[in-house]
Amino acid sequence: MSSRYRRSLASRVTLLTTIAVGLAVAVVALMAYATVRSQSIGTLDDSLRARADAAASSNALEALVHQQPPTWALGAANVRIGFLLDNGLMMSAGGRLPAHGPEIAVARGHQEWSARTVTIGNDRFRMVAVPAGQGQALVLAQSLEPTDRMLTRLGLVTLLFGLAGVIVAGLAGWAVARNGLRPVRRLTTAAEDIARTERLDPIPVEGNDEIARLSVAFNAMLAALASSQRRQKQLVADAGHELRTPLTSMRTNLDLLAQADARLSPEARAEVLADVRAQTEEMTTLIGDLVELAREEPIHPTVEPVDLSEVVEHAVARVRRRAPLVRFDVHAEPWWLVGEPTSLERAVTNLLDNAAKWSPEHGTVSVQLQDGTLTVTDEGPGIAEEDLPRVFDRFYRSPESRTMPGSGLGLSIVRAVAERHGGQVNAGNRPEGGAVLWFQVPGSAEAPQDRAG
Repeated sequence: MSSRYRRSLASRVTLLTTIAVGLAVAVVALMAYATVRSQSIGTLDDSLRARADAAASSNALEALVHQQPPTWALGAANVRIGFLLDNGLMMSAGGRLPAHGPEIAVARGHQEWSARTVTIGNDRFRMVAVPAGQGQALVLAQSLEPTDRMLTRLGLVTLLFGLAGVIVAGLAGWAVARNGLRPVRRLTTAAEDIARTERLDPIPVEGNDEIARLSVAFNAMLAALASSQRRQKQLVADAGHELRTPLTSMRTNLDLLAQADARLSPEARAEVLADVRAQTEEMTTLIGDLVELAREEPIHPTVEPVDLSEVVEHAVARVRRRAPLVRFDVHAEPWWLVGEPTSLERAVTNLLDNAAKWSPEHGTVSVQLQDGTLTVTDEGPGIAEEDLPRVFDRFYRSPESRTMPGSGLGLSIVRAVAERHGGQVNAGNRPEGGAVLWFQVPGSAEAPQDRAG
């Protein structure tokens, strides 16, 4: 497993939340610090420029050379003031000022004013130069120590609050991950319990968020699995029950042949062999039906276009050979669908076999295909009202049909094929007598272009 996913989801959520909040706090802190610093320097520049303009317009510039400037000219303590000529000569009070290019440009009239940070000794100063007459500039510098001290305190406070914010964000991320992932842990526990006990009990759903939707989907999956499990168990149980009778009969007949072979007349021997052959064919049909019913996968997306009317014609031809004493009245209009020709023909054949089985000798089975609905009508006794809801169930056989050949799977295969093709089946009775079975699948009366040409 990649080391990237060795951590738990909760720890990853906590870590990502902490990193995201930490980055956000760092960006906000840097922006706040930069804004405060820019505003502080801007305010100091405006103040120095105003004082320099006031000093430059006063009559006290001469005193700047011979004595300390008056406090009204300086306007603040720890301020240095100087008088700069355009040739670079500097006369200053309070200490030497490093006036160079920007200040000389102001003295020469090339700039309206200048402001920059300079270092004098070990101290930083903010220095402003303004014009003070032709070829002259007044230079005023103030220590940045108070400003730097304020910005240092601001940076420290911002750092402390940022660290506190990251810690709080980490705790909040851990709490959110722990509480938010509780439904996921519940799903995990349920899945582990299902794997251990094979009990498909649904889990409770809380809220209506994405996790709740996941829980609903998980319960739907459990319901589908439970239904499939029940169908499989029922199929196995019913198959075992249905297979037991022909196997017992075949074993009895084979034992009879083995024990009394010499005493059996040719007629009796032929009768026993015919019985064994019929039971073998019945078991073959039953096993084929079981295999067909076990197919619960959806229809494959690459199946071919099928004309249901051709399927009906092939099925009728097959059933006519099995029931030569029954007449089939067929009227089939073209109906195209995308499906499996083999399974469709098997379903139609089962419908016709069922109608032929219940029809009297020389009776008529009506087969009508119109607008995608196949209607099969016989002239038999019809279906009892209590049997109508169950005629398409697996292994269901009415009391009247239990003495007749068959496994009880034919009509259930018809329903399975119809549902796999997006259709449905129904059963009913004619007013004048006889059963009616409907097989309906979606499609179109027009052939696809690739088949019509």
